[in-house]
Amino acid sequence: MDRLNAMRVFVTVVDLGSQSAAADHLQLSRPVVSRYLAELEDWVGARLMQRTTRKLSLTAAGQQTLPRCRQLLELAGDLQAAVRQPDDAPRGELRISVSTSFGQAQLVDAVAEYVRRYPGVKVELQMLDRTVNLVDERIDLAIRTSNDLDPNLIARRLTVCRSVVCAAPAYLREHGTPLRVEELSRHNCLTHTYFGHSLWHFEVDGQQVAVPVDGNISANEAMTLQKAALAGAGIAMLPTYQAATALHTGELVRLLPEARPRELNLNAVYTSRKHMPATLRSMLDFLAQRFTEEPEWDH
Repeated sequence: MDRLNAMRVFVTVVDLGSQSAAADHLQLSRPVVSRYLAELEDWVGARLMQRTTRKLSLTAAGQQTLPRCRQLLELAGDLQAAVRQPDDAPRGELRISVSTSFGQAQLVDAVAEYVRRYPGVKVELQMLDRTVNLVDERIDLAIRTSNDLDPNLIARRLTVCRSVVCAAPAYLREHGTPLRVEELSRHNCLTHTYFGHSLWHFEVDGQQVAVPVDGNISANEAMTLQKAALAGAGIAMLPTYQAATALHTGELVRLLPEARPRELNLNAVYTSRKHMPATLRSMLDFLAQRFTEEPEWDH
């Protein structure tokens, strides 16, 4: 049995949802696809899929086998690329998941520089404001802002993510400037759907303070909240990696400088250190060098 092709057939069937779709995609007959799957199950020693006329689902053994098949296929691709191109330059494809705000504010420029340096790499960016399953969605690398990560994943800290409370001058002229964090409760605060939706957390004079906040605009990503703040709609808590330019130009005014919003780690997250493709390793090293311990946008 050509085990590598059997793995490719298995992965394609799972990704496309049916044997017939996989047969068309791989330009194989349906019986050949079925034979590859049966031979792979014989080799693994377990049934990998429950197959009916309407639905295909992975068994427990199939769920364990699928990510390993993906890794082996990726390694095979890396080997072929290395033979064709004997130099050490990274090659291949990377799928990266990142929040819309960090992706647009910082990561796109970083990736553009990376592919200029390594033109043999193709990067697909998934701008998603939700936590993705790296295996199910075939994500090689996720950039996540959190101090509480999935212990089953490997995380490499890139830098710190700080936030700033800010508003447009027009809003402050009309509604006044809060001088203490408790006064935020009396203002129209623009809140994030998933982070600090009704409570904003600060450190003030060494003490942890949680302030109830509310407002008439909420959104599931920070770029929208910044646009609303620039329009004078209210007070927003924004990541400094995004708000830095508007703060420097005066379009937004930093409020309550004595109060420090909760800091989070900015992490690069992936599934395993074993058999890590050279391209993924080079991207991790590149991002770690670019996003330093004290990020340039905070200066």
